[in-house]
Amino acid sequence: MEEVSSNFIHDIIDSELAAGINDTVHTRFPPEPNGYLHIGSAKAIWINYTTAKKYGGLFNLRYDDTNPTKEDTEYVDSIYEDLCWLGAIPSGGVFYGSDYFDKCYEFAVKLIKDGKAYVCDLTADEMREYRGTLTEPGKESPYRNRSVEENLDLFERMKNGEFADGAKTLRAKIDMASPNINMRDPAIYRIVRAHHHRQGDKWCIYPLYDYAHPIQDALEGITYSLCSLEFENHRPLYEWVIENIGIFNPKPKQREFARLNVTYTVMSKRYLRKLVETGLVDGWDDPRMPTLCGLRRRGYTPESIFEFVRRTGVAKANSLVAIEQLEACIRDELNEKAERRIAVLNPVKVVVTNYPEDKVEYFEVSNNPQNAEAGTRKVAFTREIFIDAEDFMEEPVGKFFRMKPDGEVRLMGAYIVKCNEVVKNEDGSIKELRCTADLETGNGNPIDGRKVKGTIHWLSADNSEKCTVKLYNKLFTIENTGDIPEDKTYDDYLNTDSVVTLENCLIEKCLATAEAGEKFQFVRTGYFCKDTKYPNTFNRIVTLKDGSGKKQ
Repeated sequence: MEEVSSNFIHDIIDSELAAGINDTVHTRFPPEPNGYLHIGSAKAIWINYTTAKKYGGLFNLRYDDTNPTKEDTEYVDSIYEDLCWLGAIPSGGVFYGSDYFDKCYEFAVKLIKDGKAYVCDLTADEMREYRGTLTEPGKESPYRNRSVEENLDLFERMKNGEFADGAKTLRAKIDMASPNINMRDPAIYRIVRAHHHRQGDKWCIYPLYDYAHPIQDALEGITYSLCSLEFENHRPLYEWVIENIGIFNPKPKQREFARLNVTYTVMSKRYLRKLVETGLVDGWDDPRMPTLCGLRRRGYTPESIFEFVRRTGVAKANSLVAIEQLEACIRDELNEKAERRIAVLNPVKVVVTNYPEDKVEYFEVSNNPQNAEAGTRKVAFTREIFIDAEDFMEEPVGKFFRMKPDGEVRLMGAYIVKCNEVVKNEDGSIKELRCTADLETGNGNPIDGRKVKGTIHWLSADNSEKCTVKLYNKLFTIENTGDIPEDKTYDDYLNTDSVVTLENCLIEKCLATAEAGEKFQFVRTGYFCKDTKYPNTFNRIVTLKDGSGKKQ
């Protein structure tokens, strides 16, 4: 992984290390296992992982599994798989927030004994009403001044399951007039009867994230809790919990960065889950999804994703990053690494009438012009070949330099041919094109000096295989999905052409045995990946660079 340049978070760490405030750097990535990780998650992973690596510290994976109604072992397994795929191995270990439930309960009892927490009977709606607004202070709960003894008794009875779900909460006693609404006696425990994926039915009360998270950080020895900017207003509560539950050395510090927002992309786990459950996409790993497993199946690499995050930078100001930047990262990588192969997506038969029927000739072509070490391969040429339908125009318009009646074009790496006849089916569609080849020239220039401007790719009819190709486009039609009008939903902007499936495409025979996940450049077409889910299928990762794929 490339050396990480400094950013404002590293500047903070450098100053604190120099001042002796900390002598270690220990970070963590704390996902809730209620869905699959997405491209936005990659930024948090990259920041926490590379920061720990830069300073020779430790990096933890900790599942924030404090909400049993939404979590599942499927998501637990997928998160670890994604981290390993990215190369962000948790050097500090793998932990579960639910394993700290006993300690969270113990600290809650301490807060009650210290007069800093109380059991409240207000409903959720009543709590919102009492909380006040940004311009008006809140009102104290009528249960705020219960005695320590009564609160201890009620809290234990909550734990023992004596009250209905939602009947009571445990709230921190802080300040109902605080300008920060998060500090207005926030709930820190609620009653929820649900089977937990790890703890089973041991608990019917569960700590809320803002209470449990700082405790987990402190117990693991985390020094820097690096999270996205929406938690900035929660930082005072994070620090209040740390200060009031015990003495920790080192003391974790929360620092925030701008989250990653990408054009034409929705990262709401709730909505992504809806797409999966309603069958609008082919699972969490659908190549149109922004999930890491979807990007992996489409053909993106860990290096391209982390390079994208690195290029977007680490800052405090929110911004919208063009998805084209992500596409540029994978293009740059595959241009150097991917071997070239020939594929004809919309085949049209061409018969070279002056070429012997029983002859097979082999032309040597480069596997990657950008990398001489990739070597060469031989491509068969026969009397019957196929070209792409886009490379023929019966009535050419403008400066069309590909195949046309009575016009010459070069078959890439092989002969110059001239189209002499267009043979059609009864319905008017093209059955085949009949051409003659300049056999004297071979794959060189015409000996009489005439200029042939166009060059097209082709495949031998006898030395090709059929396959399915999926052309993926953006899943949404709106650039900034954060600007959807109030009377609209994400559903209104789903792209009905987000995938185009092409059957009976032709590829070089060697591609039929390619490994699932293997990546290639289909010459003049784009970058493609052998699908990991369906056999004999190739997914388009990304088109060629602007301009390089235009045909004239």
